[in-house]
Amino acid sequence: MFTRTLSPLLKSSLLLLSALAFSPVSYAHDHDASVFHAFRLEMDAGEDRENQSVSNWNLDGWIGGDDNKLWLKSVGDVVDHHTETSENWALYSRNIATFWDMQAGVRYDNKPESVSYFVAGFTGLAPYHFETEAHIFSSDDGDVSFRLREENDFLLTQKLILQPFLVLNVYAQDVKALDIGAGLSDASAGLQLRYEITRKFAPYIEVSYDSLYGDTADIADAKGEHTSSSAITIGIRLMF
Repeated sequence: MFTRTLSPLLKSSLLLLSALAFSPVSYAHDHDASVFHAFRLEMDAGEDRENQSVSNWNLDGWIGGDDNKLWLKSVGDVVDHHTETSENWALYSRNIATFWDMQAGVRYDNKPESVSYFVAGFTGLAPYHFETEAHIFSSDDGDVSFRLREENDFLLTQKLILQPFLVLNVYAQDVKALDIGAGLSDASAGLQLRYEITRKFAPYIEVSYDSLYGDTADIADAKGEHTSSSAITIGIRLMF
């Protein structure tokens, strides 16, 4: 069910980033200036249940000190060689408690539509080691939405790790340009099983399920579009 070959761009990117991941520099910092950085990049490819090729990227990390950071994020999905979603974030992140940061900044989507957002929220480690991200978005058209992401790591061995994750998107109003209805619009859930060859380099296999809900599902159904999808992908996680 997996795609047997990755795109040339994806393969060359993975080779370059793998070399960086095995380099002796990781979580580099300047003690005198107290500036640190930590980034995580995941890239994967596979097929969905309609036998379409799918690939994803997720870059998430920060640069700064213990209290103040610049948080950067880029996530997106490609289906049959067409970019379906692409988000790019830049946030100011301020530590407010142990393991918790408040955040504010901007997000720019260039797919499926060109939209800019003001972002406010927080990220941190909830009880039972749930890594939590919760953000409110206000678009340049005044549309308001909310996203919650939860994930957790379960160590099967010291190197083999199972990570379930869940993402929910809720909208305060209909957004006709994006075919989105008010309320819970969509949810994504999945399991990632990775093997950490080193802390910085880990291949993984991931199973995910996406579904539309409420008015958003009704809009898609009226257009003859699928309201749910699933995919199996293989990829690489890099920490640098």
